[in-house]
Amino acid sequence: MAISSKTQPNQSVSTLATNGVLRNTYILLSMTLTFSALTAGVAMVFNLPHPGLIVTLIGYFGLLFLVSKYQNSATGLALVFALTGFMGYTLGPIINSYLSLPNGNQIVMTAMAGTGAIFLVLSFYATTTRKDFSFMGAFLMVGILVGFLAGLAAIFFEMPGLSLAVSAMFVLLMAGLILYETSNIIHGGETNYIMATVTLYVAIFNLFTSLLHLLGFMGDGE
Repeated sequence: MAISSKTQPNQSVSTLATNGVLRNTYILLSMTLTFSALTAGVAMVFNLPHPGLIVTLIGYFGLLFLVSKYQNSATGLALVFALTGFMGYTLGPIINSYLSLPNGNQIVMTAMAGTGAIFLVLSFYATTTRKDFSFMGAFLMVGILVGFLAGLAAIFFEMPGLSLAVSAMFVLLMAGLILYETSNIIHGGETNYIMATVTLYVAIFNLFTSLLHLLGFMGDGE
């Protein structure tokens, strides 16, 4: 009985802390997604050009490194908005290119709805079942690295078939990443809501662009 009375308060504190991280993550995620959509909208309205692959990679990995370095400070919070705002800007020209297709509006809206539905369903599943998906960590890390390198190869060697395969692969990988990171927060593996937000944002961003690519190809094929 003595052990039970001691562990119960500790479990309550741990649960409160976990719920706090999850709540703060979802609040910050909603804010960054809104900000990202705003910068994407600005880029679309002014028809701004895409910065290109090299600038995008430098900007993304550079800002990601800075966010990780300052994750426990207010600077880190500001850098999250810098990162997501930058990625939103890179997304604007991409969306414009799909909107120029005959059925572009349908493609973009379907990709957006699909991304939202996948995220909500997987997040709900992870939070309600509280299943531990930590076993997926190594697989996701290797899969994302392989997919990233394959994606670069598809661009440089102009291999549309490989590019489509990478997009399909990333849909599955990003779905897995959403499950993994949500589970990681719930079970106390991730205690920093800034890093949790960035991980989920990246998953949503890549999921959306991958669905855009796949739907765009199918629409073009029709």
